[in-house]
Amino acid sequence: MKAVILDAYTTIVNDDSLWNPLRQIAKTTVFHRTERNEIVERCKDAEIIITNKVVIDAEIISQLPHLRYIGVLATGYNVIDTETAKQHGIVVANVPAYSTMSVAQMVWAHILNITNRVGYYAEENKNGRWTNSKDFCYYDFTHHELAGKTFGVVGLGNTGMAAAQIAIAFGMNVNAYTSKKTLPKGIRSVSFDELFSQSDIISLHCPLTPQTKELINKDSLAKMKSSAIVINTSRGPVVNEADVADALKNGRIAAFAADVVSSEPPSADTPLLSAPNCFLTPHIAWATKEARERLIDITIANVKAFANGHPINQVNL
Repeated sequence: MKAVILDAYTTIVNDDSLWNPLRQIAKTTVFHRTERNEIVERCKDAEIIITNKVVIDAEIISQLPHLRYIGVLATGYNVIDTETAKQHGIVVANVPAYSTMSVAQMVWAHILNITNRVGYYAEENKNGRWTNSKDFCYYDFTHHELAGKTFGVVGLGNTGMAAAQIAIAFGMNVNAYTSKKTLPKGIRSVSFDELFSQSDIISLHCPLTPQTKELINKDSLAKMKSSAIVINTSRGPVVNEADVADALKNGRIAAFAADVVSSEPPSADTPLLSAPNCFLTPHIAWATKEARERLIDITIANVKAFANGHPINQVNL
């Protein structure tokens, strides 16, 4: 079998040795990046394609007669036309739950950055602020304890649940807007309006659907406390970025942090980049060393299972 990895840069940086186990299963070619006009030529003889963000749609699939398997280097698989793949007898498999704890960790990195400003003070002190201080301490922000505050989770899947459990460990009250009927101890199911009006921190963990697109908008922002913090590690379009930027500028919420935006990389005029108390990281919550290694390991296990005639993690059954 022949396999082609189309955009390996996201997982291996400049070292592709982690793909060696795949080379034992199939003759493998690794590309760090692939433009759309390069896909067909690179994959014309391949039975297996591995992709993260390179789109494999009906037009591409129709030009690849040998293709039998598409492995997605992610949990989300919206870059694949799964129905067309199914019609052509092509298996599509993803990698579920490989970065649960990494994403939850990023949620709390953002929260603690906002509530404690460790990075800010460390930088100030590098520049001599503390050594030139008249007093034993100084502070430029109002800091708050998390214990006793309310943590609101929108979507209680793997990462939402992990983030909620960390909130419980901090002594927070946890509310969830979720379809789940049974919740673990310490997590209370509430309505949409209750979650938005009661929460001190709101963390978004919902998938992007027509129902959740721009879930955070001027109307939902108006329901929140002016002291509320919003964290988005789900999908960029869950948030109306212009409305959030406006809310930050006018003090209708205290802070916003996100690891995702609606268009990645963002354009220079993206309103969040210039909004006050807005903290953006470049879609790296999933990308801890451990999570990337796990992602590759599971991807290779998926391919091995397919090669043995028993596909796992298939999303287009």
